[in-house]
Amino acid sequence: MNLKSVLIANRGEIAVRIIRAARSLGMRTIAVYAENDAESLHARLADEAYLLEGVKPADTYLDQEKLVSVARRSGADCIHPGYGFLSENADFARKVSDAGLTWVGPSPEVIEQLGDKLSARALAQQVGAPLAPGTPDPIDNWEQARDFADQHGLPIAIKAAYGGGGRGIKVVWEREQIEQAFLSAGREAVEAFGRGECFVEKFLVRPRHVEAQVLADRHGNVRVLSTRDCSVQRRYQKLIEEAPAPFLTPEQERAIIEGSREICRAAGYESAGTVEYIVSEDGTVSFLEVNTRVQVEHPVTEAVTGVDIVAEQFRIADGQEISFAEDPATTGHAFEFRINAEDVAHGFAPSPGKVAEFAAPTGPGVRTDSGVVSGSVIPGTYDSLMAKIIVWGPDRAGALARAKDALDELTITGVRTVLPFHKDIVRNSAFNGETLQVYTNWVDKEYVPGKDLGYDDIERAYDERVHISVDIDGKLHTLGLPQSLFSSLNDGAKGMPAEESAHEPRDGDVVSPLTGSLVSYSIAEGEDVAEGQEVAVVEAMKMESSVKAKVAGRLHHRIEPGDAIQRGQVIAEIQ
Repeated sequence: MNLKSVLIANRGEIAVRIIRAARSLGMRTIAVYAENDAESLHARLADEAYLLEGVKPADTYLDQEKLVSVARRSGADCIHPGYGFLSENADFARKVSDAGLTWVGPSPEVIEQLGDKLSARALAQQVGAPLAPGTPDPIDNWEQARDFADQHGLPIAIKAAYGGGGRGIKVVWEREQIEQAFLSAGREAVEAFGRGECFVEKFLVRPRHVEAQVLADRHGNVRVLSTRDCSVQRRYQKLIEEAPAPFLTPEQERAIIEGSREICRAAGYESAGTVEYIVSEDGTVSFLEVNTRVQVEHPVTEAVTGVDIVAEQFRIADGQEISFAEDPATTGHAFEFRINAEDVAHGFAPSPGKVAEFAAPTGPGVRTDSGVVSGSVIPGTYDSLMAKIIVWGPDRAGALARAKDALDELTITGVRTVLPFHKDIVRNSAFNGETLQVYTNWVDKEYVPGKDLGYDDIERAYDERVHISVDIDGKLHTLGLPQSLFSSLNDGAKGMPAEESAHEPRDGDVVSPLTGSLVSYSIAEGEDVAEGQEVAVVEAMKMESSVKAKVAGRLHHRIEPGDAIQRGQVIAEIQ
């Protein structure tokens, strides 16, 4: 390796992953951290770590000048951007190259071409990939989205032209929702990517999300490392991925793999990248987009191919050829479960806070990629991803069986996570049956929280339990009592009254479901609101959520847009 030291322009789980891959190649690792990340795992594991003064992403992990300055100061010879933040920012890639550093990723020109969904669509059409109808250029106003819907029918998808990772995507099913969806998609896009241009596509009903992992080098080699299915999503953020993508016909798999190869070959791609498709209910395969970076879900492909994708990125950036001569064969089946700090009982609301305990599962075929340990703090400023549990088995059924054990073994306390959802879904027949019945908005439309775990209320899944071992006739029995019940029994045994429950909010109180900030009110001060009508939009961890009225009446604002809020805080009152 000519490259000797890397600055990792990222944080959390992916920064830890890059540190480990770089060290396996004998490289020195240099981390950066925001003020609220000073005790983070990635900053502690790197050989060196440098402060980016500030807390907000714009002042830290999105500040290009600071990152390049640290790279020069530390003596780094390359920068790896990970995923998110500046990973698909052509200006940053260019700035890195102009500073005499090596960019671990595709060229700025390729990022611009493929990162722009419109030019990527044009390239896909040029090489013969199938496409759903869409606007050829960004639209200027919501009325153009309405006109497209009138021509092609609903539902439509309004998408950020320079987005990715599910940010800035709004699916519209009703004509009267088009204006609000257009404005919301633009806001999310500006917040996440700095640009708000959007285009419109016909949305295919009940689609699966299937993608291909690609590696390409400057010597003309383009390898496709199997397929992945990423259909288990909520609000178009992936929750579970698996490889290879199951239940595809040979023709569908061939179209996806060869289409991906030719798109990347035509673009002159170098590095790791992902070509995404949707597979509709009727079997139609349609190109979606290209992600010009390493994906969150890359480990699930590593599990079935044996390829270290991040190490290959470094080799390609170093000018070397890909280390294998043809597309690798796959062995077995693997799942990846994203462990996000989100509250399933409250609509996957972000749940920042301090992790009291983090105990990862172990055993054959189980891998944990984590950005946290016990005692870590999950800030409300960044993405909610804490860790990923990757489980391999000899086939899909075997991998699922191991996954159930691994998820049951995983212990996280202190913050609420999506773990109850994962435990639920691996027992759901729509996911673990003879066919895959889930689709990209199945969680939002059909998932019943707690049903497959036997809970009437998924809230019970978050009960912290005290485990007591009891010997009965020489056989050990373990009882798991909810902490609240155990405390009540314990207090009762001591002759003390149990603690009274907290005051419940009134029906007329409009309560924030998350900790974050108030984006806007949807109803003006003093105006009437109907039961179930949207009252406000709140935001946390870069995701907007709608807050709806429980009762009808006249609305009175309690706080102002832009104010910070806590989960459970009353933000408005309905009289």
